[in-house]
Amino acid sequence: MKRTLSIDVAEKIGKEVMVSGWIHKIRKLGGINFIVLRDRGGLVQAIVEKTEDIDKLKELTTESVVSITGKVAKEDRAPGGAEIHVQNIEILSPVTEDIPIEINKNELNVNLDTLLDFRPLTLRAFSQKAIFKVQAEILSAWRDFFKELDFTEINTPKIVGAGAETGGAEMFEVKYFKKKAYLAQSPQLYKEIMAGVFERVFETAFVYRAEPHSTSRHINEYMSLDIEMAFINSWTDLIDLHQDLVKYIIDRLKKNSKKEFDLLGAKIPDYVKIPTIKLREAQEILEKEYGEKCIGEPDLEPKHEKQICEYSKNKWGSEFIFITHYPSKKRPFYTMDDPKNPEETLSFDLLFKGLEVTTGSQRLHRYEDHIAKMKKRGMSTEGFEDYLNVFKYGMPPHGGFCQGLERLTARFLDLDNVKEASLFPRDMNRLKP
Repeated sequence: MKRTLSIDVAEKIGKEVMVSGWIHKIRKLGGINFIVLRDRGGLVQAIVEKTEDIDKLKELTTESVVSITGKVAKEDRAPGGAEIHVQNIEILSPVTEDIPIEINKNELNVNLDTLLDFRPLTLRAFSQKAIFKVQAEILSAWRDFFKELDFTEINTPKIVGAGAETGGAEMFEVKYFKKKAYLAQSPQLYKEIMAGVFERVFETAFVYRAEPHSTSRHINEYMSLDIEMAFINSWTDLIDLHQDLVKYIIDRLKKNSKKEFDLLGAKIPDYVKIPTIKLREAQEILEKEYGEKCIGEPDLEPKHEKQICEYSKNKWGSEFIFITHYPSKKRPFYTMDDPKNPEETLSFDLLFKGLEVTTGSQRLHRYEDHIAKMKKRGMSTEGFEDYLNVFKYGMPPHGGFCQGLERLTARFLDLDNVKEASLFPRDMNRLKP
């Protein structure tokens, strides 16, 4: 018999069905035995009446995997408005040890370490599945948005030589035969090269940062969502594109993810046009409104990001805000300086609910400008030859940005720690599961 999902059982009143999944709960009410079964569609209730099946229940605990065959009857009090009167239970995989955590509740009352130590089990909980259903929807919407705009999806190397974005700093070294190699911390140089091929490109892939941080904001392996676009007229084209992207994602979440947001007690934000201010303006606001002495600093501290997002929400009604024109010394060498003020760059970050979720900029597109910038910084061109040579053969004005999927997910769902938005997070102390 073909398997029926729990979500479809109510459509088969009076018919025989076979459902398969995990035992979510076993309970007795007035001498009647009930099984609540869980599958990818949700929950379905089954009544166990036959003696041999009741005996089987004595061998089973929650999380045992079974197939149940029986006849569907209408029952308004059951999940989905129907229940199955069991004719047969087949045990597919019993639980052989005591389950260390109760996962058959809407909320897991465990600390973060326990949540992650028992990840293969805790991921089965509805609250945890909801996080990654939302994340999958964000990623799907992200891809669809750029495909609709004629961007080509690319896949760039994740094992690279020393001539990567920072020449080896904050990178994980790996054994690569007799050569020195690293895990890529960004597809930046490759996606610029590919913008000279397809004009518009995007990539979704893991990147690796050997930063010794132990905070709620950082993980060492994360999914980077990258785009690069050629023939831009201005760096503001990237801001406009990103505005449309945020609206597109929010619309998709409202269409497809309301159930998950409700389960997690989170609210999908309404889209309003995202305000854009320079870093200097943000620092002046922080000093005036919050008494923070940060004017002239090259970046915002975490508390400043929270404060400026709070200000944005109160003044403009947006939980997002673009901060632009970061100092040249703060941004990578390939970032274009502002012709009106070379000490600043044509760059931006997007902050969302107090956390940076996007970094972007217009890039240099002439060979001589790259060489001059690297020379000014005392950088060697060794290891960058393949990247730099592209600019000898004609590269259009271009720019792009990257987002961290885990951070984006965490902010949409108001999670306390970005690790909660990673299936199996990697940090300074965690290499398993």
